[in-house]
This record gives sequence, C-alpha cells and structure tokens, in this order.
Amino acid sequence: MLFPVSAALDIERLDLECQFNNTDHRTDLNGVDRLIVRRGQPFTISLYLRSGSFQPGVSSLSFVAETGPQPSEQYGTRASFGLSPDVDTSRWSAAVTSPPGDMVALQICSAPNAPIGRYTLTVGQSKIEFILLFNPWCPADDVFLDDEKSLEEYVLSQDGIIFRGSHQFPQPTPWNFGQFESGILDICLRILDSNPKYLRNPGKDCSGRRNPIYVSRVLSAMVNCNDDKGVLLGKWSGGYDGGVSPFLWRGSVEILRNWDSQACQPVRFGQCWVFAAVACSVSRALGMPCRVVTNFLSAHDTNSNLTIERYIDENGELVQSRDMIWNFHCWIENWMTRPDLKADFNGWQVSDPTPQEKSEGVYCCGPIPVKAIKEGELTFKYDAPFVFAEVNADVVTFMKKKDGSTSKVTTATVVGQKISTKKVGSDAREDITHLYKYPEGSDEEREAFTKANHQNKLLQQLQNAGLHLAIKVTSDMKKGCDFDVFAVVTNNTQSEKMCRLVFGSCAESYNGTLGENCGFKDLLNVGLSPGAERRIPLRLNYSKYGSHLTEDNLIRLAALVVDYSTKEAILAVRHIVLENPEIKVRILGEPKENRKLAAEITLQNPLPEPLENCCFSIEGANLTGGHVLSERLNDSTVGPGEDAKVKIYFTPSHSGLRKLVVDFDSNKLCHVKGYRNVIIGK
Repeated sequence: MLFPVSAALDIERLDLECQFNNTDHRTDLNGVDRLIVRRGQPFTISLYLRSGSFQPGVSSLSFVAETGPQPSEQYGTRASFGLSPDVDTSRWSAAVTSPPGDMVALQICSAPNAPIGRYTLTVGQSKIEFILLFNPWCPADDVFLDDEKSLEEYVLSQDGIIFRGSHQFPQPTPWNFGQFESGILDICLRILDSNPKYLRNPGKDCSGRRNPIYVSRVLSAMVNCNDDKGVLLGKWSGGYDGGVSPFLWRGSVEILRNWDSQACQPVRFGQCWVFAAVACSVSRALGMPCRVVTNFLSAHDTNSNLTIERYIDENGELVQSRDMIWNFHCWIENWMTRPDLKADFNGWQVSDPTPQEKSEGVYCCGPIPVKAIKEGELTFKYDAPFVFAEVNADVVTFMKKKDGSTSKVTTATVVGQKISTKKVGSDAREDITHLYKYPEGSDEEREAFTKANHQNKLLQQLQNAGLHLAIKVTSDMKKGCDFDVFAVVTNNTQSEKMCRLVFGSCAESYNGTLGENCGFKDLLNVGLSPGAERRIPLRLNYSKYGSHLTEDNLIRLAALVVDYSTKEAILAVRHIVLENPEIKVRILGEPKENRKLAAEITLQNPLPEPLENCCFSIEGANLTGGHVLSERLNDSTVGPGEDAKVKIYFTPSHSGLRKLVVDFDSNKLCHVKGYRNVIIGK
C-alpha cells in the first residue's frame, strides 16, 4: 500500500509493506490490502525520499500513535515517541534499520499492553492507519500462550467442533468460526464500539481495551442483546417465526454480517452453543486464544444456594421450577493472565455470553479462572458462584403428593459431567472435567467445597438403598426406528419386596424443558425376591415420538420405584439422543487454490415416511467465499430408504486443512449436520 505524502524530510511516499507485515504478524488471512499487526511485535514501513537522505544522528523523525475518538496520554490511547538506536518491544518505539540513502526502512513497535483497535500513526507530517490486535505470541502480552499447536487451534483455526447431545452421547457439531473472512474483523471492532461503556465514555472504554479481562467481559455482554445493541437474540421456546432456528446456523460469519448489515439490530435467534461460537469467533479475530466448552448436566442455580431443588409428581413427572438442569450448556474460555488476582490463577478463564443471570446489572458472565472454580474460590471476579454451581450444585428431589405433602426422593443426579472441548489438532473430544473439579469424594474436593461453603455436598452421605434402580438403553437408537429401553430394579435386601414402578418418557429440549409423552407404563405390583433383578422394557415407537421430538433429538426417560413396605421412593433419570443419519461428502476434482471443485453430498432417508422440501447447504472458511451455498433437490420427495443427493460447486481461496460444513433440512428431518475435512493444495 503506497501513500503519497509531503513532509519536512521531503518524503515522496510511504509503503506499509502490508504483505510482509501481515504475514509476519499472522494476520494475512484477513487480507494484505491494509496493515493489521499484533501488539509488542515490530513491523516495517518504508519511506521513499524525494531528495536527500536520512543521516543517523542528524535527521530526526517524530511519531504519534492514537486510537479512539478522544486519544490521551492519560488514558494510554495516545503515545508520542521518537527514533531510538534499536526498537524496544516493551514500549512504543521506532528505529531505522537501513543504511543511509533515499529509502528509509523503519521498524516500529507498539507497547505489548497498548489498547487494541484502529490506530492513526503520524510519521513526521504524514498519517497512516492500521489495526492493532492482541498478540498471544508475545511473552509480554497478557494473552501470551507458549504453545504453537495450541495457538494454531485457539487463534488461527477458522473452524471447529462443538459438542451437544447428552453426557452419555456427546454429539459433535461442526462450526465455521470464519474469523478471517472478509469484513469480519471490522464487524468485531464495531461490536466493541457499540457497547454501552463506549457510548457513555469512549475515551475510558478505548483505554480499557488494553486489558483482555475488560474486553472479554464486554464481549460476554455484547454477543447477547439483552442490555444493548448486541449481536444475538436468544429464544428457547415456541417457534422461530420472524427469524432463523438456532439449529440452522452452520457458522458465525452469516450471523455477524447480518448484525452489521441490519444497523446493529439483533440477529434472531440463538441458543447457548450459538452465543458461545460467535463469542469464540470474535475473540479469535481480536487475537485472544479461545475455545468453546460444553458442560453436560449443567445446573442453573437462580438463588445462589448451590442447590437445585426439583419436584416430581407421583408418576415421576417433573414439575417445572426456576432452578433447571440443562442437558448441556456451552460457554467459552479465553486464555489470559489475571494480575488482579493472587498468583496461580492465570490461564483459561470462563466467559459466558448466553444471557442467564445479571452480573453487575448486565447480562454477562466472567471472566473467572477455571482454577478458581476447581478450588472453590467464590470471592474471585467475576461470577464465580454461578459458574461453580453450574458444575457442582447439589440436586435434591422431592415428590409432591396429591394430599399436598412432600417427601424426599433418592436420586443420583450429578451435575457437571464430561466437560468437553475439541482436542488440539484433532476433531476428537477432549474431556477437561479434571480442570474444573477434583475427583468425587476426594480430600481435595472436600477442601474446595469447604472453601465454597457448599454444605449440602459436605453433609451428603451416599445412601445404600434397599432397592437399586437404573435405566439401560441399547447402543442403536436411530431417529426413525422403534426400540426398547429398560428399567432395571434390583432388591439388595434379605426380604421379599413389593413395589410400584412408573416408567415414562417424553420429548425434551436441551435446556431441560419437557415436551409431550413418548411412552409410559405404570406397574402397581412388581415383586422382587431377595437379591433378585427385574428388567422392565418400555417400547419407544417412531409413530409416537416422531412428531414430538424437538430439534435436539432428546428424549427424557424417568423411572420411579416406590417400596410399599418402607414408602421410600427412588428416581432414575436418563437422557437419550436419537442419532441422525450420516451425511456423506465426496470431493470431486483436485483440491487446489482457486480451482473449482464439487461436493457430492448424500443422505439416506431413515424415516418410515417421505421427506419433502429437501435442501443441502455448505459453508467453510476459505472454501465458499464467505457465503452459504445451497442446493434444493429437484425431485419433490425422497421416500423411506432412498437417497437425497446433490452436487454443490465451490472454489477454495487458500491452501491448507479446511472444514466443509454441511447442513441438510427437510420437512421431517431438520438441520442434520455433517462435515468433510479437505486439504487444499497451492
């Protein structure tokens, strides 16, 4: 990029060396038509003189770097500096690196704690513009991460896997983060400029952008729209008229562009994994290492007592309350230091953009060190009690009887299971539960609970009930099939037992909201001799459950046993995820940069009824030009067992390992996800 200028040094033009600098700063995937650099790392610009030459010790040059609408040295948003013999990477500095002549090569370095954002740099009498980002490769930056493979995954990777489903059946969902797609960085900076703190005091807000703690907290509030002109509107019940089902999104790019093009009106609609994925895209775009994390059986504790109180009726059916247990909940972790806390709490920090509870009067959550959750440090900033409860809350279940009385029910629900994220360099699931929790029953766990004043857990004794109840399932539970599930009752006593068994099922949303009945049986006289086991089947037929399933494909199974002799009630609950059919993707052609390819995509209809309005859609970072490409089937219906098949053409723009994300939609089978990893050659 060349800038014609006139200056005291008789400079003819400036060259920002965007190709070299952006590549050196690992920002070239944003494009090389403008200067985008990372803080604390030198970049090079070239001055071409009209006449004369630069003479060390004789010629002088001054610099002023400014960001925000009210730059000031007091706020750290304005820095004045001159030439030094060498670049100093600990502060704003500049040095000449070329021998005397009519071309002057300058190395310029920003401070490693400079606010991120758009900058104007005055060089003598000339002005240039550039964007400054966090630098996790710089040891002096608060987001420094000393592992190259992790940086590839958590900063540079434009796609990933988010885990949904249930803790027994984690389901990988591909996602296109697309943080380097055209225009996305500008949208991320617009998000920062749209936050209420900026609108109230832009100088102070821009100053705060030096601190990843501040920036991650702003993003946590701005990805939802509950208090501001945020990106996404959440919706967890009813239809999605007037917007898009959260299950339809394949990536963040379309969401961010829609928000930007609609004058910062919220995009409809999101749920937790969409909020988390968009926050991850923005974090990575700004240079903060970030990953999406899924907590299975996630507690939503509304009254901060670290206890989830649930009520069932005499048929074992859940009576809704404000305290909920979500089948899963997604948030993000950002990597940063925490100089505001005592030592040893640097590293991964939980931040949650899904609007659940207010924090300091705003719908946001975090950042809080993952280690603070593990250690029970609930006084640490920010929102430690809420996140601690999500992974550690005690679950107490009561039965509400017809006569108005209540009694405690024995159950074994443990929240915070299989906490998951995508493994570095692989599409496999990495279990990170050990980073959040000590092993159940360990001395360290008791110490953390003591610190957190989690009295319920400390007092809890494992009860060895006379009757034991469990729910067993088969491994082959596919959507469209009929199958059996089993309640297994064991009599661990020395005496004959007679009991009542209620075994029911209902459709369920991932946030714990219950739907219609999918199958039910009530056995009033189940006899068990000492040491005996009874296995009672419940048939789930597609003709019954098919029309009740939500897009989560979840069914809640609940079995309740009441011992007539002791009046003791035991509840067992299991959440099953019905498996969608596999989407097969075949790439036709040699995968190379700027060469047209075809994706041949096939899905076999697993349902005992025809599919109509079938549509495949694809998108992928550096594969589909930052757009969603869709193809509808020419045939009107796809019968049971038949294949839906299309070809969609796309042209990759960059080499490397890329992920093509695929979505299938129809009238009966909605938002089935698949993907294909493609290595694009140069």
